[in-house]
Amino acid sequence: MTISHSVSFFDSQFRKQIHEQNFALNPFEQAALKYLTGDVLDLGCGLGNLSMAAARSGATVVAVDASPAAIAHIQQVAADENLALQGIQADLGSYRVSGQFDAIAAIGLLMFFDRARALELLEDIKQHVKPGGRAAINVLIEGTTYMGMFEPGHYTLFGRDELARHFAGWKVLELSCQSFPAPENTEKVFATIIAQKV
Repeated sequence: MTISHSVSFFDSQFRKQIHEQNFALNPFEQAALKYLTGDVLDLGCGLGNLSMAAARSGATVVAVDASPAAIAHIQQVAADENLALQGIQADLGSYRVSGQFDAIAAIGLLMFFDRARALELLEDIKQHVKPGGRAAINVLIEGTTYMGMFEPGHYTLFGRDELARHFAGWKVLELSCQSFPAPENTEKVFATIIAQKV
């Protein structure tokens, strides 16, 4: 598997977080956690903080990421704590979801692909949520000026209302836009949707 700029960027961050024992849930993961019950798929799971929290709460979780450091960490914690948690290292640029899930999370993932792949993966997620199940999606949107984590030409900034349009016909449980300061006087602007398939 070829390691992209973005995967290298985060693999380095994850190694630092493991060394510092920094495993706090980010605000988007905190919002999603209560919806991740039953059989859960966490795409672009990073260090697995959300996956582990869901598994500790009784969910059966498949956690997928491209980072070798992240997946090794997840597998170790799952073994140490005897969690119903499987860590899978995969190239999410070509990954296909298989099986049906009660909840699928993609927190901070879809924006790392060109638009065609981002939308393809979003549709793949929607198709593999069981009726009555939930999707928790978080993306960077237009207005974001922090670009250091992206490989040039290989990212998508979503429109402010785009996620809501993609989940038309689903029951929207939560919908928000939030801005955060980033390095060098830049800004990260996120949209988050948690929606239930009807």
